Amino acid sequence: MDDIEIDEVAAPELDDPVLIEGLPGVGHVGKLAAEHLLEEFDGELVRRVYTTEFPPQVDVDGDGVAELTCAEFHAVETDGADLLVLTGDHQAGSNKGHYTLTTTFLDVAEEFGATRAYALGGVPTGELVEKYTVLGAVSDGDLVEELADAAVEFRPDEPAGGIVGVSGLVLGLGERRGFDAACLMGETSGYLVDPKSARAVLEVLEEVLDFAVDYESLEDRAEEMEEVVGKIREMQDGPAVPDDDLRYIG
Repeated sequence: MDDIEIDEVAAPELDDPVLIEGLPGVGHVGKLAAEHLLEEFDGELVRRVYTTEFPPQVDVDGDGVAELTCAEFHAVETDGADLLVLTGDHQAGSNKGHYTLTTTFLDVAEEFGATRAYALGGVPTGELVEKYTVLGAVSDGDLVEELADAAVEFRPDEPAGGIVGVSGLVLGLGERRGFDAACLMGETSGYLVDPKSARAVLEVLEEVLDFAVDYESLEDRAEEMEEVVGKIREMQDGPAVPDDDLRYIG
């Protein structure tokens, strides 16, 4: 196969759609948020993107049928805006691949008439989060006020080290192509799948794009993760281990 191949699955008419990127990343925040949108609004699959930058594997469904791993675009209609939701199980395996693949994603978005984009993701705190804050970055300073009004925080030099992967390039490459692009990053511990952080990101999108979504299924997942968090806290608050018992085990 070619390095990148696109399957055209459907061609719905969308009204000024907004690109929503939710590929895997820290806490799976963006992926959880994107998948929740698809679940709640019954998104229509419109494109599959295959690339040799993804791992050499197939995904197997509940019936045992295999499909070459890919990224997918779904068309979603909400009361406030039409969305073009991008998600999948992988990101590119090389620096060049990130650039090439993001360029392809933006090509598809332009094909559907999108001029705005929101990349969704998480920013690690290194500790369990009590209050979920969403950090923002934008392709143009004129976009800050609208997001700040939706309680998005803009902090100097955060996230440290910048934004890597597709989420960062949606802003960088998107700006060069005339997209109004923003990245919404929910604070998360960085070592757990985080449905609560995903909800915090979605609540910003709700306000900015003027739609409403039910969170019941995401809350169920959050309750499951709370059990895990509770066990972690118990371990953290447990009795200290005597120095004599601290040994390297190899």
